[in-house]
Amino acid sequence: MSMPTEPADPVALAAAAREYIDALARSTDVAAFQELLGLSQTVGEALGASARSLAEANSWTAVGGLAGTTKQAAWARWRT
Repeated sequence: MSMPTEPADPVALAAAAREYIDALARSTDVAAFQELLGLSQTVGEALGASARSLAEANSWTAVGGLAGTTKQAAWARWRT
């Protein structure tokens, strides 16, 4: 599957990702479980990168607000 070259709608991308993740979750294949474990790590790393980008463009207060936590907690979780 190739990624679009143009920026895509984040809501549409997330919906597609959820469909693929749900398909993996319904599978009884061991490889599907292993892929989900890998995706979990990838999503965690992506959250950190996104949080740092948002904080750089806005503030840690904004990141904390979006995450439903304080700026201090957001900074502690995603600063590196």
